[in-house]
Amino acid sequence: MTQAPNPADPADGPADVKPAAGMKRVAVVSMIGSLIEFYDFTIYSTAAALVFARVFFPALGSVAGSVASYATLAVAFIGRPLGSLLFGHFGDRLGRKRTLIFTMSLMGGSTVIIGLLPTATSIGIVAPIALVLLRMAQGVAAGGEWAGAALFTFEHSPQARRGFWAMFTNLGGAISSILALGTFLITGSYMSDSAFVAWGWRIPFLLSIVLVVVGLYVRLQTEETPDFKAAADRRRKADALPFKEAFAHQWKEILLGAGSLVPAIALAYVGLAFLTSYGTATLSLPRPLVLGAVMFGNVFNLAAIVTGGILTDRFGGRRVMIIANAVGMPWVLALFPILNTKSLALFWVAMAVTFSIAGIGFGVAGAYLSELFPARYRYTAAGISYSISGVVGGAIPPLVAASLVPAYGGFVVGIFLAFYCLIALGCTLALRDTHNTQPATTPLPQPEPQPETA
Repeated sequence: MTQAPNPADPADGPADVKPAAGMKRVAVVSMIGSLIEFYDFTIYSTAAALVFARVFFPALGSVAGSVASYATLAVAFIGRPLGSLLFGHFGDRLGRKRTLIFTMSLMGGSTVIIGLLPTATSIGIVAPIALVLLRMAQGVAAGGEWAGAALFTFEHSPQARRGFWAMFTNLGGAISSILALGTFLITGSYMSDSAFVAWGWRIPFLLSIVLVVVGLYVRLQTEETPDFKAAADRRRKADALPFKEAFAHQWKEILLGAGSLVPAIALAYVGLAFLTSYGTATLSLPRPLVLGAVMFGNVFNLAAIVTGGILTDRFGGRRVMIIANAVGMPWVLALFPILNTKSLALFWVAMAVTFSIAGIGFGVAGAYLSELFPARYRYTAAGISYSISGVVGGAIPPLVAASLVPAYGGFVVGIFLAFYCLIALGCTLALRDTHNTQPATTPLPQPEPQPETA
């Protein structure tokens, strides 16, 4: 387990923090960067739910095509741990700023190319293969993005406000969901369904190039974090690679931290990806109103993220996460019976509650995961933990739901998600409480003693 913080070891403790005005700028930079990066990630999820089965997998039919489409969605989550290892290494060794610039470039380039990709009708099997490769690149970029963006605010902030400032990273993600869904809603509202499937879905992907240019400019204007600068001497003394140190000292925290966040990510991606398709294809609700309901849910997601960050500073992330995971269990069991009434009003209410529970978890995540690990390998450890939760919570549930619902109905998915909440509750209870403590420290590897010479 993690050793207690060492007051005599300032290199892993908090460095000088910015005043309030400086923190506002850091938070805005982190939020804008995360917004742009995850806008790219989110528009893929929406397109996978609405059109990719017909565009890239038409030969498979409706059900199998939907499963294949969600499988490409899952590919990115598999790529996220790889991105956490790769970019976590560079983020811990070379700096947060330079690494975040590269992750944004990779994400933006992959997204624009998807918008230009020919369909399966034009180039056959090459189209879905290229789609999978580009989605993997998005996943690798996202795996390196989250931890770096969260640490960027966390490592600049005063201890008493770590939860509030660190939540701005996921706040950017929530805004990106609203922006992405709004783009699809506006695009789809002014063209026929056939035109939207033929070329309209490409517009949100191509528009991302403008956002990426803005994001790169903003990130180039920022300074490196004080914690990274303060830990430079310890990094030079440590022989081990960041991921090797992280797993040697804190593998339990990495896995338990990942487990505690799974329901938040699962609810967000079930709501964003699967329920968009479920509302239109299974419940026969109008597509614009379904997209509007998911946007409405993400407004609640945004408010809940802010609430989660504030509550983290007041009560500690562990306590807030315990409550969120406990509340999630009865809700997911009630979710599909409520949706199956086919009431449009209840669909909107269900989206609001689902995204609110997810948002509380997202609001906690930035500070809580960061507090578990020392600065020397924090980028790597926090990123891997978050990426593992993304694989389990983001990749698997939409794929399982698309496979099970046609045969067994939605309640089975509710049972599956309730099991997730139960496991997450156990993981959260097993983690230590980091409220009002300094970030974790670990001892450096000691050099072998040298023989005395005459």
